[in-house]
Amino acid sequence: MNLSRLLALGAVAALAACSVQAPASQPSPELLKSEVQRAAVKSADFPTQLAAYRASALKLGVTLLADGGEEPNGNVVSSPGSLLIALSMLRAGASGKTAAEMDKVLGLPADERDEAMNALLASLEKFDGDPASVDEKNPPRTPLLHTANGLFINKGTPTGKGYLDTLARHYGTGVYPVDFQDKAVTEPAIDAWVEKNTGGRIKKAPVKFDPKDTFSLLNAVYFAGAWKVPFDSANTQDRPFTTASGETATVPTMSGVASVAYVKGEGWQAVDLPYADGFAMRLVLPDESSDGGGQLPSDTLDAGTLAAVASALGKAAPSPVAVTLPRWDHKSKFDLKKMLVRMGLTETFSTDRDFNAIQRGMFLTAAAQAANITVAEKGTVAAAVTQINARESSALIPPQSIVFDRPFHYQVVHQETGLPLFMGQVADPR
Repeated sequence: MNLSRLLALGAVAALAACSVQAPASQPSPELLKSEVQRAAVKSADFPTQLAAYRASALKLGVTLLADGGEEPNGNVVSSPGSLLIALSMLRAGASGKTAAEMDKVLGLPADERDEAMNALLASLEKFDGDPASVDEKNPPRTPLLHTANGLFINKGTPTGKGYLDTLARHYGTGVYPVDFQDKAVTEPAIDAWVEKNTGGRIKKAPVKFDPKDTFSLLNAVYFAGAWKVPFDSANTQDRPFTTASGETATVPTMSGVASVAYVKGEGWQAVDLPYADGFAMRLVLPDESSDGGGQLPSDTLDAGTLAAVASALGKAAPSPVAVTLPRWDHKSKFDLKKMLVRMGLTETFSTDRDFNAIQRGMFLTAAAQAANITVAEKGTVAAAVTQINARESSALIPPQSIVFDRPFHYQVVHQETGLPLFMGQVADPR
């Protein structure tokens, strides 16, 4: 089925909130429209599935922290939520061993996966807004959470109608037909989508552009929110901080008293520091190591422990707590392909059959995430982009060409036995 046929069938829908156009000054590919409407669902109808998604996000988050990304200093910021959404969109087009592997390794819901993810996304969209409207030095009292799903597909590559229908019905994915071989146009178009949907905090797509690709799936997440009780900047002062290496550094540190949920468990203590509405920053402090030095949370906090933290905080009543917290402004980038293969998605990143519902012979070529965060007295601003690229197998190697325009050898061979019945050469075919 060619692309014009897909257009005629109306295979793609895009919600305005999830298909933000690139700035006018940048290349802006046409957004495909469709008769397929976003399904209306409620989170209350999918409690089991949403619990599975929460557990999966924790597992992905712990894996991202353990991976550490490309920054050498031990600081890590990641978005397991963004990665989970992107992998869910990819899973919507998987079959066979790859589908089974993704379900098992990621712990995805056994049924109604896409419907439950639709409900999750719909609950997030209650806080949607334009990242460009945010004054990041003064995060908004009503938190802004913008999520966007985008799919760039090669114009000349047939893409499955059923897959695109699913993205339209449950993910509100904006779909853009482009010419991947026209790097001068397509690369800046993808980068413009990234920049727009992250409020300019991330300016380039995390996967290096490759004109041989035919498929690029993206999720962007942007968050900006003021603390429910901001820290008084007058109380910020330089305080000692023991680094993971045991070194003592002096860093700008905020302090204040707030009514928050606080719990202490075996090997850790934690608080939920609330924003003005709908969100909280969960802070988990591992106990001091036996030698009195610092230790990385990823060394001591696994997904099970983090689930226990969440459960305990959910039951804790707010009480006055003196919170002392350093400011930070960090960024990270991850090669997700290597990380996910180590996690167990070997079939997912080697198959050229199980994504046929998306593109015939499609195989994954790259996956990456970029994320950053700024935490200060007034609140938090953060952004992340997850990108998964692929190509159809016929796009990997262009058709070979052989021109017999000079002397050549020939044989007539019996195929079953390999016996050359005739053999010769042509020096001049006249």
